[in-house]
Amino acid sequence: MRRWRTEARLRLVGTVAAFAFLAAAIVETIPRAGLADSPVVAAARQFSPAKLKRVGDYLSSEIAAGKLPGAVILVQQHGKPLYSQSLGVRDVVNRLPMTADSIFRIYSMSKPITSVVAMMLVDDGKLSLDDPLSKYIPAFADVKVAVEHPGEKGAPATGPLLRPITIEDLLRHTSGLTYGFYGDSPIRKLYAKAKLFEGDVDNAAFAERLAKLPLAEQPGTLWDYGHSTDILGRVVEVVSGQSLYQFERARLLDPLGMTDTAFFLADQTQRSRVAEPLPWDHFDRPIGGIAEPIAPKRWESGGAGMIGTADDYARFAQMLLNRGQLDGKRYLKAETVALMTSDHVGADTKIVHDKLYYPGGDNGFGLGFAIRNAAKPPLPAGEYRWDGVGGTFFFIDPTDDMFVVCMMQAPSQRDRIQQMVKKLVYEALE
Repeated sequence: MRRWRTEARLRLVGTVAAFAFLAAAIVETIPRAGLADSPVVAAARQFSPAKLKRVGDYLSSEIAAGKLPGAVILVQQHGKPLYSQSLGVRDVVNRLPMTADSIFRIYSMSKPITSVVAMMLVDDGKLSLDDPLSKYIPAFADVKVAVEHPGEKGAPATGPLLRPITIEDLLRHTSGLTYGFYGDSPIRKLYAKAKLFEGDVDNAAFAERLAKLPLAEQPGTLWDYGHSTDILGRVVEVVSGQSLYQFERARLLDPLGMTDTAFFLADQTQRSRVAEPLPWDHFDRPIGGIAEPIAPKRWESGGAGMIGTADDYARFAQMLLNRGQLDGKRYLKAETVALMTSDHVGADTKIVHDKLYYPGGDNGFGLGFAIRNAAKPPLPAGEYRWDGVGGTFFFIDPTDDMFVVCMMQAPSQRDRIQQMVKKLVYEALE
């Protein structure tokens, strides 16, 4: 497909969003210090301070029960922090208190950041959602596709591509590129044994290695959580002529003030700021190829490699909630944010959602985020989010003009704690 189709899609989304905006609510923008530019939606529910306190009480009870060392929680509405707490300790060994500037391994919360910088290039006219991946990484032109059969053992048979992998496929996880660190299918075992991460690999070398493996399925057929965003990061490098981190710093991280967000901890004198999981709650294997996000490395994994703070991610979330701008600076077009936060794997696409469809059955997936398609009171339609396997998570709710960022290092506890925190936050809205 041609670039004009991407541009037409952006214009269509922008037009629909504009009509919805006019019909749904009256919006006024008021100047604020700090995190500014947030639209005040007349229909937004308001928080009960007393009920919000239950969020911190719950996290404190989990800390006291020995389920996690500590956490940082921020609830922000209309551009202002309403509830912000640093609870427990960073590390049960050194007993240093948890603080707002504690550094966390955010793992897959790297994916929305990589997705945003890729869409900045779309806004620049340098990248199109319809572009074939092979335009930027030629090795993917001849990639094969696994053809698995029930009960099959050993390496799967392969067949040809029916259509190219596109940039949109990378953003919505329909490229056929999978992960090898979970699951036991023949193709996942093949990925696990492929020595993709051997040596101090960089993004270019990783992409070349990955292109030698077969895809798990044909592009555009199944939502499959894997290395798509890592390869998207390499596309950003090819298009920009910079490393992924150099481009992210120049266009997003430094302008937003996300000074602690990086692919490893460059200043080891800051090591004491790093939050650690409980001794029994460490991973027993590298996650997506990442053995230790804190450690220096050449590979800048756009899918799972970043570290950062709650304050940094709050700046990022507020920019998205403001439809692409913060403190008077625009990062993304408003229609681009609308496109990213609309469902790209719905029934009309015929993309299969299997048992490993992590957004959940009543949710879609956009370009970097899970999307709630329909209201499920008290959860509103349009809420979007993602999380990290180490325990960090965020969700953004445009209807109530608010977002939540929660940082903790508690891999085994993350799902249930995330669900309870979300429940308590929405119970606090009146």
